Amino acid sequence: MILVTGVSGALGGLIFEGLAELEGLEVVAGTRTGDGSAARRIDFDDPETLAEGLRDVDTLVFISAGYAEDDIVIARHDAVAEAATAAGVRHVIYTSLAGSGDLMTIALPHRWTEARLAAAPFDVTVLRNGLYTEIVLGLATEAAASAATTGVFAAALGSGRVSVVDRRDLADVAVRVAAETERDLISGHRSRHAGRAYELEGLVAIGGTEIAEALTQALGRKVGYRSLSLSETRAALAAGGGLEPYQVTHTLSLFSNAKAGVLEAHHTDLIELLPTTPRPAHDLLVTTLRARAGMP
Repeated sequence: MILVTGVSGALGGLIFEGLAELEGLEVVAGTRTGDGSAARRIDFDDPETLAEGLRDVDTLVFISAGYAEDDIVIARHDAVAEAATAAGVRHVIYTSLAGSGDLMTIALPHRWTEARLAAAPFDVTVLRNGLYTEIVLGLATEAAASAATTGVFAAALGSGRVSVVDRRDLADVAVRVAAETERDLISGHRSRHAGRAYELEGLVAIGGTEIAEALTQALGRKVGYRSLSLSETRAALAAGGGLEPYQVTHTLSLFSNAKAGVLEAHHTDLIELLPTTPRPAHDLLVTTLRARAGMP
């Protein structure tokens, strides 16, 4: 049996849907609000739910539980590792962070979790996911109204670029790895993916200039790019409100790493594992921006 955690989230939901379409596999959903029928209750903040939730699971697709301070994330992930060990889970597939993000503040709980899982008695596969295309799409979408008026896209990216990957491509890879792992276990073999850490970086790097060009195409008027300082960005984030303190820290870390030019990928296993051609990041960017602007 395969269980996918966090199916109410975007990535977990895509992975569960992809696995559920395959024949010959028993796949169950896990979510913190599960009722035990449509989905099992898997609440990382309530470890008592994990023992029953992981019952009879052979392959666990463990979606990382971010969106909290590091100590909370680490405690959640530790609880999952403990419960998976106690339940006799045979293989854990963990969605981590790509190597290009090693210097980002969000990297610490991922690398801690990788080490924690490696020390457990079950087999492990680490999917080191690249940064989502939706990150730069979010920047562009938020700036679209201002850019339409001023003709300028401003962001603290410097001359750096960020390698991005479509979330759907990452889900497709996870579906393949989980399905092959479960079928290997059913046939009595150790998974061919055991002990592997796959770098799933995007093939396209996008920076301020590329976002300005996409806005130009989408808005039908020339948009230029202006790089902001981190101080200006910190002040804007503080003034805007709506973000938790840790979210401000992580956002600034992303911009800082991009400015330093360390978020471009140098290696990826995406092509090897993705069953189709990667979805083009630039096309998604322009198409979405045009739709938001009401343009054909």
